[in-house]
Amino acid sequence: MHFVIMGCGRVGASLAKALDANGHSVAVVDRNPDAFLKLGREFSGSTITGIGFDRETLSQAKTADAYAFAAVSSGDNSNILAARVARETFGVVNVAARIYDPNRAQVFERLGIPTVPTVRWTADQVMRKLVPQGSITEFREPSGRLVLAEVHLDPGWVARPIKEIETRTKARVAYVTRLSEGILAHEDLLLQDGDLVHLMCPVDRLGEIEKILDQPVRTMEEE
Repeated sequence: MHFVIMGCGRVGASLAKALDANGHSVAVVDRNPDAFLKLGREFSGSTITGIGFDRETLSQAKTADAYAFAAVSSGDNSNILAARVARETFGVVNVAARIYDPNRAQVFERLGIPTVPTVRWTADQVMRKLVPQGSITEFREPSGRLVLAEVHLDPGWVARPIKEIETRTKARVAYVTRLSEGILAHEDLLLQDGDLVHLMCPVDRLGEIEKILDQPVRTMEEE
């Protein structure tokens, strides 16, 4: 798959190298050509010097062919503008924008652009936004037997209650992130589009739980 990353700072470079190492096609955009030195000699993707929300620059990065686009520069306005251009002009479905001002996050997410405030931003989290399947481990208790993980859910789970997730997975939902804010889970809480679900489970069952939640609910009922 092809990925375009706008911004070659620490997070952007880490993300680009990880995707490149996994065999994906990667284009990195930055206005400072010296920033590309962070990618190292083994990086096999392409680098484009230019403004990340400029259409010609994004065309050079083959944004129209991109599976996902990440805007991770140091400027909120540049990031959200680039993400919107990628989605609205080039038709990229999976986009994510880095946000420094948490007060702007809700506004941007209402525009359909997933965001993560910079205090929580890591290369793993932006990877989660771009390639949502599976899970991201967030915490392991000292014995290593239990894990707290953010797990991807098929869109068919939207409007379903938390108790249904717990019943089907036999795991405990700890909390839900909605519009960048945490909500303590209770069994009557209904999932909304864009919610991130964080659950606690035995580490050896995480793969099984990922498969359950990555299926449409109707398919499971039919079975």
